[in-house]
Amino acid sequence: MTSIQTIILSIVEGLTEFLPVSSTGHMIIASSLMGIEKDEFVKLFEIAIQLGAILAVVVLYWKKFFDLSKWQFYIKLVVAVIPALVLGKLLSDKIDALLESPTTVAFSLLIGGIILLFVDKIFNEHTITEEKNISYGKGFIIGIWQCLAMIPGVSRSAASIIGGMSQKLTRSLAAEFSFFLAVPTMVAATGYKLLKTYKEHPEVIKNKHNLMLLGFGNLLAFIVAMIAIKFFISYLQKHGFKLFGWYRIVVGILLLLLIMKGYLG
Repeated sequence: MTSIQTIILSIVEGLTEFLPVSSTGHMIIASSLMGIEKDEFVKLFEIAIQLGAILAVVVLYWKKFFDLSKWQFYIKLVVAVIPALVLGKLLSDKIDALLESPTTVAFSLLIGGIILLFVDKIFNEHTITEEKNISYGKGFIIGIWQCLAMIPGVSRSAASIIGGMSQKLTRSLAAEFSFFLAVPTMVAATGYKLLKTYKEHPEVIKNKHNLMLLGFGNLLAFIVAMIAIKFFISYLQKHGFKLFGWYRIVVGILLLLLIMKGYLG
């Protein structure tokens, strides 16, 4: 993977990680369009690069994230991340296989887009406006919803936000909780992928050029994600999900056409 390809994928990750459009799906699309070979480093990069974007949450919400007096907040995150940890471990190989499938991404984007068009009407009862009112049970259910994002193209952000709205959280609170939940989820996913790669392909981790690309990519994704988060929260409060729904539908259809024409494998 070249430096230019690293820059493009990092910007794509930073822009899309917190939008309900699937960052992983967009990176798979971008990789395929640029003809990047799916070697072990690229597979690692597509997972580990998300950590840089996720750390933007820690910086933007550092006062709330490091308020140690609210210990229940951390327990809720631990409870909510359990489903992803369990299923991620059990389905690791199948998830890796799906990460190589643009067709899976196309259908996930299309179906998810249709769902987003109606989400605001389906889940229109919002009685929980503060994080302290999210119960452990509701956090666990949101964590189950998040697991849908193990299918490339679904979007971790969309799945967990919709999960939050299904538990009567407001759109903005569901988005914030989704952001917080992303931190332990992606730290665990990145750590597991790094460890697995080190055990099975140590040469990938020991390659200094690979580590430099990974470090630079995470930094760039972090910077871009800082901007994307602020935009998304503001837009979501005012307009809801319809724009993202139509975007996913259009992109999903275009991808299917490109696949049928043989431009994407």
